[in-house]
Amino acid sequence: MHFLPEKIDDYVVKHSQQEPELLKELSRETWQKVLNPRMLSGTFQGRVLSMISKLTNPSSILEIGTYTGYSALCLAEGLTQKGILHTIDKNEELEELQYKYFQKSAYKNQIKQYVGNAIEIIPTINSKFDLVFIDADKTNYINYFNLIIDKMNKGGVILSDNVLWSGKVVEELNPKDIDTKTLLEYNKLLNSDKRLETVLLPIRDGLTISRVK
Repeated sequence: MHFLPEKIDDYVVKHSQQEPELLKELSRETWQKVLNPRMLSGTFQGRVLSMISKLTNPSSILEIGTYTGYSALCLAEGLTQKGILHTIDKNEELEELQYKYFQKSAYKNQIKQYVGNAIEIIPTINSKFDLVFIDADKTNYINYFNLIIDKMNKGGVILSDNVLWSGKVVEELNPKDIDTKTLLEYNKLLNSDKRLETVLLPIRDGLTISRVK
């Protein structure tokens, strides 16, 4: 989803860092072989994730929603030398593809894959986090937030994807649309929680940056 005029969006992408070759390869294979390839973090958002990770230089990252591993590899670019990225996805059919590209990367010894229900897995990870990326089922965003907020280090950053939800957050709410209803509540929560400083960026489908005070 692009909210900018096409010419402006093209200019932004053209004048931003390009993705590494390994990520181009992963993107191609995702579009060739995987259902719903639009779920893939694209080049521009991937570079945004990489930049945020490099600026925060995290020792511990949690990603909720691995998909094919593109965003995990972007986030891993900012890890400290001994840092660890924990990434969770419920789709076991994608585990092999994720692993293939993680092993090809410079971060193969720093990425831990988990397959299953994130709500069950997160409490078992014995770590505090410097950076968290939430990009999974929207109906559980608030549940994920409640699970991770007390596991965040001071100054840690929570990134939340798809928070504009194709613009549905400013349209009349369909009572049966649970995803949009949850995102409206979630966006309000991030902006009102006294433990956070939050900025919602109109990048692609909306990306919120929340810093833990």
